Amino acid sequence: MASSVGFHPCFLVASILSYYVIGLLATAHNVPQAQLTLHKDQHLMKASIGTPPVDIYGTPDTGSNLVWTQCLPCDACFKQVHPMFDSKKSSTYHEISCQSEECRILLDEATCSPQNICNYKTGYATGLSKGVWAKEKVTISSTSGQAVSFDIAFGCAHNTSGFLYEGHATGIIGLGAGPSSFVSQIGSKRFSYCLVPYGTDPSITSKISFGNGSEVVGDGVVSTPYVGGDQYYLTLEGISVGDTYVPFNSSGKVSKGNICMDSGSPPLTLPPDFYDRLVVEVKKQISLDPIKNDTLLGTRLCYRTEITNENGPILTVHFEGANVELKPIQTFNRPVKEYEYYCFAITNIANTKLDFKDGAGVYGSNVQANFLIGYDWETKMVSFKPTDCTKL
Repeated sequence: MASSVGFHPCFLVASILSYYVIGLLATAHNVPQAQLTLHKDQHLMKASIGTPPVDIYGTPDTGSNLVWTQCLPCDACFKQVHPMFDSKKSSTYHEISCQSEECRILLDEATCSPQNICNYKTGYATGLSKGVWAKEKVTISSTSGQAVSFDIAFGCAHNTSGFLYEGHATGIIGLGAGPSSFVSQIGSKRFSYCLVPYGTDPSITSKISFGNGSEVVGDGVVSTPYVGGDQYYLTLEGISVGDTYVPFNSSGKVSKGNICMDSGSPPLTLPPDFYDRLVVEVKKQISLDPIKNDTLLGTRLCYRTEITNENGPILTVHFEGANVELKPIQTFNRPVKEYEYYCFAITNIANTKLDFKDGAGVYGSNVQANFLIGYDWETKMVSFKPTDCTKL
């Protein structure tokens, strides 16, 4: 999930600090695992927090690191349908002091209250979250069905102004490579997830897995290296539309780490020059007439007929050492449910609120759907395996 205020970690690579990991992963025969659901265009990871446990539903976000959920009392907060966490009712809730190691890992996102309590503030393109930095027991499921618990530092949010979440979300679960992320704090070196496509019924769930046993292996797997400290920047060389190759840069030169894996932002977002050249080629290969002069759609490429494998091109994303095929179910969607409009789901970063690093793009959740995607911190690789995520 990307930032409009210049300090979202997907676009600022911070140095990783040493950190004392809390929690111990189970064996490969009992892999920690959580349920993923899709509501509107937002994927949500289910966990529970506190004693007694309260269910939370956070956006699993590879573009950021902090874990936070809305807490009572909550001022200027988005509405949620699930009960809000009340720290006063949990016997395992502990606020973190300003001098602790857990507070220092927040870097410039930490402030100190007059009571010497560590507070946090972090910004995203969609809003601002601030509150108390605390330690708490967090529980998820596992492949054996047995619950697995960890003690982690998290943000107890009392103000979440600007977020446009609708109902089911309670916060964000950061999956970046920084010391404050969920992955770091549970002691994992790898994780994988499978996101269902945009428009899937919310009753259909998929999974996210952590640690040994979460590796992405088998037929059809392709892997590409990532660079960056706290995030996962891949190197995108170009995209083929059918058999026509469109390079990332007209010059042919490509910078390492020019696109950020961001499961918290829906679209694949590209720099203006690359986006413009890509759209020209997509239009050429669709024989239908696009919608013109519609104020609701702006400059988006849209059609009144659904784009399918029969009338739309396959897009092949060429990462360094890995080719990933995207079908129309991943590259076209219906942005306005009330209308039979089918629009190109890849966007121009110039038309967004994203603050990007050196012309980098964002590889969002829409194009990650229907792939089992694995992140391995030891090999510094991201792997993709074509998978029907609705069948997991």
